[in-house]
Amino acid sequence: MAIVNNILKFLFLMTPFFVLSMYLAYTQGWAAKQKRTLALRVGLSIFVISVVLFYYGRWIFSVFDITIDAFRIGGGGLLFLSAVGLVNGKVEDKKPVQVEDEEVSERKISNIAVVPLAIPVTVGPGTTAALLVSGVDAVTWSQKIYGTVSLFFAVLILTTILFAGSKIEEKVGKNGIVILSKITGLILAAMAAQMIFTGAKNYFI
Repeated sequence: MAIVNNILKFLFLMTPFFVLSMYLAYTQGWAAKQKRTLALRVGLSIFVISVVLFYYGRWIFSVFDITIDAFRIGGGGLLFLSAVGLVNGKVEDKKPVQVEDEEVSERKISNIAVVPLAIPVTVGPGTTAALLVSGVDAVTWSQKIYGTVSLFFAVLILTTILFAGSKIEEKVGKNGIVILSKITGLILAAMAAQMIFTGAKNYFI
């Protein structure tokens, strides 16, 4: 049960339905094969970036002489702003992209898989802060492996959502995806508040 909670925590940090909205907007007019290729590359990029942040958070804190509780407060604030953006923001649809040949398609997929879909759409400032804090909290190697496995399954679920993006859009519609994105924002706001509360409590006690 604990690992399920951890997977869900990482999954909501990655704001899956907001990512899906952006993914669908960027891939209008694309063939199914190109969409699947992009989904795989986005998933791989997110996993690599997340693992690096998770494992090297402690080193970053030591280099800049930042306490974990100070970062909890600052990172929680950034995460809260991201959550507010999800609740209040709107995803603008982009014009359909016509892919002329396979070479152009590969170049475009490579360009947008890492930026902007992996960074900053999925792993933005708030998510980065939360991953760094989670990495520092994982003291033992068993905790780090546990966190890595949780990250893997969270990214796997996100990639699966992107794979099924067109079908999800057919079932729930664009408005449904926006509603799910806003619900994710509310949960993210609660997680941000908990980060700030924990940081403040540890700092003053």
